[in-house]
Amino acid sequence: MKTHSLVLAAAVATLFPALATASCGAAFCTVNTNWTTQSALTAPEPSFDVHYEYIDQDQPMTGGDKVAVGQIPHHHDEVSTVNRNLVATYSRGFGNGWGLAVSAPVFERDHRHVHNHHGEQIGESWTFTELGDVRITGRYQLGSGGDLLNPAEGGVTFGLKLPTGRFTVANDENERAERSLQPGTGTTDLVLGAYYHQRLNASDAAWFAQAQYQHAVNSRDGYKPGAQFGADAGVRKGFGQGFGALLQLNYVHKSADSGSAAEPADSGGHYLYLSPGLSYAINGKLQVYGFVQQPLVRHVTGVQLTADRAFLVGLSGQL
Repeated sequence: MKTHSLVLAAAVATLFPALATASCGAAFCTVNTNWTTQSALTAPEPSFDVHYEYIDQDQPMTGGDKVAVGQIPHHHDEVSTVNRNLVATYSRGFGNGWGLAVSAPVFERDHRHVHNHHGEQIGESWTFTELGDVRITGRYQLGSGGDLLNPAEGGVTFGLKLPTGRFTVANDENERAERSLQPGTGTTDLVLGAYYHQRLNASDAAWFAQAQYQHAVNSRDGYKPGAQFGADAGVRKGFGQGFGALLQLNYVHKSADSGSAAEPADSGGHYLYLSPGLSYAINGKLQVYGFVQQPLVRHVTGVQLTADRAFLVGLSGQL
């Protein structure tokens, strides 16, 4: 059963790394990546998850339509943002229904846009590798259900996203990047969620559903990120020795950013993704996994950069 629980670790997250798409296209994958901390809440063993995300946002969109760079005139014509995110999570259950997870992202980000200045087109770019905002999330299991062959568990999650990432990153010309591109928002955000999952041991399968809401409780230097709501559902089916097939639907709705340093006319939207993946249990305490995320629906406010697909690979297990 330990091997099966670890294979499930590629299916649902303790925290939801919500999409942070804005005009310049800073982003997370929305794939859930760590089921261990929810499927084994009573186990005292600590667990970890480390995954790498690659999102190349080079497709401008307005509403639900693709457009060319500069097709709709703006002060800045966004060209591309390449996101390479490394996210590490440490989680521990306390054996009484309570648990805690701490997650820290590191962003390697390359952004290019064209600055339209008095009829002149000036190319500008930013490249940086920075620690992002750390998230601390607690959880409480409300109860168990199902039967011995089909055990089910549900609970709530709650916590904070802390303002640990910088929001003053500048390029070689000492021009600060747009706030939506920065590695940190500068704000403290409240995170609330709920989850439910069930293991179907007789068929070596499982399914889950999860929802989460994130809202900034303050603004910082003229910027407040828009509230985000995410909902996920997924299944996992075992096949072969240690292999698992994974499939998720990920939905995100993001409100517009606000404040004098924000771009409310070019932020916010809603997105639906299909995310198939595979996992492999190396042994009873370690497994690897990978996902490809394909957008089914993209509807943005104003003009924003989007990605036609995203990729994620990771490693998780018990310590």
